[in-house]
Amino acid sequence: MPKTVKVYTTPACAYCSLLKRFLAETNVEYEEIDLAADPGRVNELVEVSGQLGVPVTVIDGQEVIIGYDRGCLQAALAKK
Repeated sequence: MPKTVKVYTTPACAYCSLLKRFLAETNVEYEEIDLAADPGRVNELVEVSGQLGVPVTVIDGQEVIIGYDRGCLQAALAKK
C-alpha cells in the first residue's frame, strides 16, 4: 500500500465523489485537499499536475493521476 495519497477535489466535481468512494471501498487512506475550501492550494495543484482540473491523485509524492481512471488507480496502488 502507498504511504501517502493526496486527492485534490472540489465539492461540485462528480468524478471527485467517485474517486473518494473508490478509495474508501478499497480501504486506502488519503488526504483530501478541497480547493473550494482552501483556494490557496490551487498553485500547489498546478505545480503537481500542470493543470487546474480535478480530481488529481498524487501517490507517494511521485505518481500523479489526473481524473478518475479506475484502472490506472488500481495499478498504481497495487505497485506500492
